[in-house]
Amino acid sequence: MNKQCIFCSQNMKEIDFRDAATLKRFVSSQAKIIDPMHTGVCAKHQRKLARSIKRARFMGLLPYVGR
Repeated sequence: MNKQCIFCSQNMKEIDFRDAATLKRFVSSQAKIIDPMHTGVCAKHQRKLARSIKRARFMGLLPYVGR
């Protein structure tokens, strides 16, 4: 199942860590980063996405653990 990378299709160069609504789509209910096989994100954007999620967690915008 080949999914198109959402960030490539929108020509996004950077993924902003302050955009918590977008980042929540790529985090599970246990607050784990979802595998790119399920989200369809390419490798380059998956690395940027993981970095942004970790920064958002450090700044307190996203939780480290689920409820």
